[in-house]
Amino acid sequence: MNYEQIDVAQGAPIKMWTQGVPVEDDARAQLINTARMPFIFKHLAVMPDVHLGKGSTIGSVIPTRGAIIPAAVGVDIGCGMSAVRTNLTAEDLPADLANLRAAIERAIPHGRTVTRGGRDKGSWENPPDNVNALWAQLQPGFERITGKYPRLKNTNNHKHLGTLGTGNHFIEVCLDTENRVWFMLHSGSRGIGNAIGELFIRLAQEDMHDQLDTLPDRNLAWFAEGSAHFDDYVDAVHWAQEFARLNRVAMLDNLVVAVEALLDRKIEFDGAPVDCHHNYVQKETHYGEEIFVTRKGAVHAGKGEMGIIPGSMGAKSYIVRGLGNPESFCSCSHGAGRTMSRNQAMKRFTVEDQIRATAHVECRKDKDVIDEIPMAYKDIDAVMAAQSDLVEIVHTLRQVVCVKG
Repeated sequence: MNYEQIDVAQGAPIKMWTQGVPVEDDARAQLINTARMPFIFKHLAVMPDVHLGKGSTIGSVIPTRGAIIPAAVGVDIGCGMSAVRTNLTAEDLPADLANLRAAIERAIPHGRTVTRGGRDKGSWENPPDNVNALWAQLQPGFERITGKYPRLKNTNNHKHLGTLGTGNHFIEVCLDTENRVWFMLHSGSRGIGNAIGELFIRLAQEDMHDQLDTLPDRNLAWFAEGSAHFDDYVDAVHWAQEFARLNRVAMLDNLVVAVEALLDRKIEFDGAPVDCHHNYVQKETHYGEEIFVTRKGAVHAGKGEMGIIPGSMGAKSYIVRGLGNPESFCSCSHGAGRTMSRNQAMKRFTVEDQIRATAHVECRKDKDVIDEIPMAYKDIDAVMAAQSDLVEIVHTLRQVVCVKG
């Protein structure tokens, strides 16, 4: 048995794949709160990257019968990863990797600026043709959802498709152990996903207004299946998950175009890209029953299914194959997991610390990315060891270029 089990009074058990990695006391308390929800199916499954989140811990798998907690899905709906091995090798990359980073930054909007009436630098001014074509696939669903919830119209939607964002989102050029070049990126449903998440979290709390005082955390408010907002939420969250997937498709397309122009050569993929959500909810069958599974910072790892587990900027990342462990609801971690908050990292570390920690990576090394310093994350090797019965490692990658918002 590779997990620790916590038996919760008046709640479901918690199975934690956290041997050899730290878990905050606050995160354990949050897990116990979630385990006491009356609709938890069988048990919670907790991944080794677990840490404190909003309402529910990041790095947890929450199986439910007849209910969904919108805050457990979160506001970065469909956030996830894409990675692909290319026909390039390390020798094909330019000697000055700063030129490569600059080319990627020019090709894909990233970051964020808050201006009164001006364009956010993290959005398109005029989306390119490939983004417009993908938006055409999403537009009917957007019109259906905004027809019911008009406040979602005035959001960043079309102009955020194919853009990176901020925080822990990134675009990386990596090398595997054979010095083959990989492209890897991490982003989600951007402004529109955030708006959908915030709206339905608030609606769940409003619907449960008379019961909020009975909850250990108001962010555990839920929609019961068959209730007024349940179906609308499922529709909107699945649309946002598709937006997130196509967001990664567009970024990968534009990343390839930018690198081809810089290198003046054609780039081909060695196999299909690996793509996986890690903030999402969907219906699945487990233990012979159809249930909803919310993965808040966790990846589906069905038997033979490919996935991505990134380390922090400056650490290793892994392409993995799922082992289909039923006790984890066929899940694995979504990364290394934070050991401290962003504010704590900004207070504890300096730009000089960031420069030393990322000396081998072409990336930003300024005060605004200190919150993403590798030391703010758990040891990715320990995280991988703790989930050896959930996934097997197929490729080990090291970053050489990292673009942050």
